[in-house]
Order: sequence, then C-alpha cells, then structure tokens
Amino acid sequence: MRRILIHFDTDLVPNVFDRVVAVDAGVDELFSYGGITGENVEPLVHGAIFTRGPADLKHTAIFIGGSRVEAGQQLFEKVRGIFFGPMRVSVMMDSNGSNTTAAAAVLAAKKHTGLKGRTALVLGATGPVGHRAAQILAHEGARVCVASRSLERASATAAAIRSSVADAEVSGVSFGSAADIEQACRGVEILIAAGAAGAQFLSNEQRESITGLKVAIDLNAVPPAGLAGIEVTDKGTERNGAACYGAIGVGGTKMKIHKACLSRLFESNDQVLDTERIYQIGAAIASSK
Repeated sequence: MRRILIHFDTDLVPNVFDRVVAVDAGVDELFSYGGITGENVEPLVHGAIFTRGPADLKHTAIFIGGSRVEAGQQLFEKVRGIFFGPMRVSVMMDSNGSNTTAAAAVLAAKKHTGLKGRTALVLGATGPVGHRAAQILAHEGARVCVASRSLERASATAAAIRSSVADAEVSGVSFGSAADIEQACRGVEILIAAGAAGAQFLSNEQRESITGLKVAIDLNAVPPAGLAGIEVTDKGTERNGAACYGAIGVGGTKMKIHKACLSRLFESNDQVLDTERIYQIGAAIASSK
C-alpha cells in the first residue's frame, strides 16, 4: 500500500522546503494544502482517517508546517482532538523547522559537553526555535537562561517552559544594554543564538570574553551572523577554546532528523511527533553513529 503524507500548511501557499524534504524522505504520495486552520481542517482529517481500514491507517500520516509556529501548534492540537479510538493517523508538527532545528542544535552541543548541570544561554529565546532549544536543554537538566531585549517576554517564555518541563531550571534575562549582556553571559558554558535574520547579539570580542564557554551555536544563515566570528559552515570548529557551529553546520543533522521523523510516521498510526519526541528520534540517530 502506498504511503501518503498529507501536508497541512497554515500559510496560504504550502512550503516548498517541506515538500522537497518529504519527497526526498521517500513518501509515495504528497498531498499539500495551504491556508489550513482549526476551522477548516476537520473534513480533511476525516478524509485521512475514514478512507482506509484501521489496520492500514499506518500508511497515511499528517505533517503540519507553516511560518507561524503558534498557529501550527494550535492546528496540531486540533488535529489530534479529531481522532478517536483506532481512527487516527500519525502526525508531526515542525512549523518553521522549529522542532527539528532546535533538536539538531542541542545535539550539536551534546557532542562536546554534558548537558545536565551546565549553564546555557539561549539568545532569541522568545522565538520558535529558541524557545524549543531552551525547552530541550531544560529537559536534559541544564540551567537555562532565556534572553530577550524584553525582560517581560523572556520571563513569560521561561514560565511556559517551567510549566511543561518538570523541575526545569529556567529563568528569563534581559539582553538590551551592555550591562545586561555582560551579566547574562557570565558563567555561560553553552551558547545558542536563534534570533531573526539580521539580528547580531554578540560581537566577536564579547563572545570570546565568555570565560569557560564550551559550545557556541549560531542558527542564523543570513549575514550578519548572530554571533560574530562564527562562520555559517562551522561544524565543531574550535574558536578561542569553544566548539562553534553555524547554521549550515547544524543543518545536516536537522535534515537527517526531519527525514527520520517522516519515516517514523509510517511505522504505526499513533505516532505523535512533538518537540520532545522529535528530539528523542534525533538522539537515537546520534547514538547510533
């Protein structure tokens, strides 16, 4: 039986990147729909779950994407709420590449240092990738500071992570003034920059002044770099004593995780691939090498 991936995109035009990855991951048929919301998704989900018998539903799966992660998360929950009994298919949410990119970034850091008890600083943490990277780090036992120019937004993100991760050590910090930056960077061992294109958080001198820094990861592929002095192609490159990664250096792992997750969707009809599960799949890939 042919494997069908149904792609729900919250944007009007389905994302080309997600479609290409799906094809390269080996799906037999790809159905893509744009402009999907909680209000119009139910008949599409019914079409997915009522066309094949329960034993064959593992050959159908749903992928949720789009540029707006909050909208994708809401759609993810709505889709799951439509399922009942055996009438369900596996579903994955990776709007804006948030979950797969965050998983790849944390796994890159884990190659060079343990995570439990380490002090991590996530810049741009109120955005989708930064939020999820901070969430994964907290789940792994790191002490996490989530930084934003707005202390209110940083604190709200930290609170959201604490509500979803038991015993999480997460705090929000301001990253506006020079004094704020100096304070936030003190004692940091793992540094991840996940800001928007064009946002530079640290100069080369500021980054190199962080004593004890073990890993620095910049997820911005568009110049200028979020962390000055890190090249987009860096992949564990040693710079001033720290292993450094750029967006392309992390991107290879992100793609492997993305494709592995798509394959996993078809192993059964009850897979739910959210942030935590996607990271687990990525960790299994890393440990198998």
